[in-house]
Amino acid sequence: MHHILVFLFGLLPMIASAVDFDEHTQRLPLGQIMAVLEDPDRNATIEEVIALDAAGKFVKSQEQVLNAGYSRSAFWLRVDLNYRADLPAEHSRWWLELAYPPLDYLDLYLPDEDGSYNLAQRSGDALPFHERQIKQRNHLFELKLAPNQPKRIYLRLESQGSIQIPLTLWAPVAYLEEQSGHIYVLAIIYGVLLVMLFYNLFIYLSVRDRSYLFYILYIASFGLYQVSVNGLGVQYLWPNWPWWANASTPFLIGAAGLFGCQFARSFLHTSDHSPWIDRALLLLMALGALTMFLSLAASYALALRMATMLALWFILVIFVAGIVAWHRGMRVARYFLIAWSAFLIGGQINTLMVLGYLPHMFLTMYAGQIGSALEVALLSLALADRINMMKEERARVLEETGRKLEEMNRELAESNRLKDQFLANVTHELRTPMHGVLGSLELMRTLELSGEMDQYQRIATGSAREMMQLVNDILALTELQAGRLQLHNESFDLRAVADELARTYGPRAAVRGLEFQVHIADHLPERLIGDATKLQQSLGYLLDNGIKFTPQGQVTLALSGRDEAGSRFVLEAEVIDTGIGFETPADDSLYQHFRQLNGSMTRQYGGLGIGLSLCRQLVELQGGEISYRSEVGSGSRFMVRLPLRLV
Repeated sequence: MHHILVFLFGLLPMIASAVDFDEHTQRLPLGQIMAVLEDPDRNATIEEVIALDAAGKFVKSQEQVLNAGYSRSAFWLRVDLNYRADLPAEHSRWWLELAYPPLDYLDLYLPDEDGSYNLAQRSGDALPFHERQIKQRNHLFELKLAPNQPKRIYLRLESQGSIQIPLTLWAPVAYLEEQSGHIYVLAIIYGVLLVMLFYNLFIYLSVRDRSYLFYILYIASFGLYQVSVNGLGVQYLWPNWPWWANASTPFLIGAAGLFGCQFARSFLHTSDHSPWIDRALLLLMALGALTMFLSLAASYALALRMATMLALWFILVIFVAGIVAWHRGMRVARYFLIAWSAFLIGGQINTLMVLGYLPHMFLTMYAGQIGSALEVALLSLALADRINMMKEERARVLEETGRKLEEMNRELAESNRLKDQFLANVTHELRTPMHGVLGSLELMRTLELSGEMDQYQRIATGSAREMMQLVNDILALTELQAGRLQLHNESFDLRAVADELARTYGPRAAVRGLEFQVHIADHLPERLIGDATKLQQSLGYLLDNGIKFTPQGQVTLALSGRDEAGSRFVLEAEVIDTGIGFETPADDSLYQHFRQLNGSMTRQYGGLGIGLSLCRQLVELQGGEISYRSEVGSGSRFMVRLPLRLV
């Protein structure tokens, strides 16, 4: 009887402090019900803890959510529960939730039948996910409570990161119903992040603007960071990688800081208007890279503290960069500043909660994620406005370029006019002395010259005529380009034109050892009305080319034609040679100015390369047309059809 009384007296403190609840209870917060014992050495056993509890070392918690910040101690929680049910024999299942996923170790100790405590369940992101009793992102333990029998439980937790203890007892159905609301919030947040990520990815692939690339990497890093701290990474992405479950949080914070700073530098052009801001962002980028390295190579605690410091300075410096850019007159800085204001507020609230300065609640827990979703959406608007601004700038530049191009075209046209006028004047002036030279050389032929002097006279005469031909060609070209060449339609003798061509080009053919023939159809009228000078000049270009490109054989000028209605007569003139021929070009480049079959300086055939071009323009000026046929090694045939009038 004495031992029974001692046991009952020992049970009285627990009965007095136990919280009562019944089968109608859906959710029971335990923050101000539990008692806490801090273990700085992290080596206390359950027996030592029970002894310390009996000695009154546990302290009753005064907060709804205990926030120990970045403490390296282990914490023991004591909770006394008293389930009062209408049916004494009924046993009920309850879920004990600790709703802070990034905790390393959680151990639940329950009493057995003889009153001693043993480790019943374990959880924590430092353990493989499959070891959890209830597969949820938060830490859940199942409790079986007998009605009207007070039960004391102990919970030990330890973590290298921030320690938050939002402890709640749930009815299982109520917990599942409550979690649907959290899932909706997370789905909206991650949906916004994914939509913005792919939206900006498509824009980047279209415009190749590096700002979008850095923004995509920032969204991806920050989104994965949120997945990590929410416990969804452990649950779905890396359930069997406990090491990465810890290292991912500071690593992804460092990556978000690195790419976020580079995005701000590229988007706001800080190097152009604010060198000191740019240097601060570069320093934060270095800190982000260092954080990523430490998360992989050093302790989780050190990397996480570095990441927290990076996050605080990152948000502040980016905000200042937006203000400075706005002050400098950048229009896109308005959206940028509004976006980062939303993120700044949410991020600072969440960071202060992690550090222990704000209570752990729904708003503080999700403030950073809600702010980041708003920030991502608003920054996409800023990027879209930047595209509009770039379009406006491009339109302005194009307009300015068009104005300058128009002015340059006017100057070029004037320059071409002056050039043509200069060439025309020069060629006119050159013709006078060249006529003098040719006349003098012709007079020398009336004198008796020695063999050597006669040879020199013939060479000089030939060279002077070639020079005169070049001058005439240049003059014709400039007059055609200037539109000053006019037709002079007069009655002329077609056979006299043919005889003049024969007198001019027959000797040239003979010098090259070629036979020169002229065939005139019998039915041709003796006199026609047209521009005899331009007709002779056009056919002369074809004959000159025929002689030049025929190493052996003959060159033939054939004249024929046909009457048409009224007094019209179509003259058909053909220049046929047995020369080297050429491959017919696919385009119309044969008649281009200064075109040579061989354009090198060591080519065998000389000339300016404007003969065929001038011939075509002169023929078209007279209302005619020109065509040709040629094969390599088989010679060429050019045909001119020219409308004339009968006398």
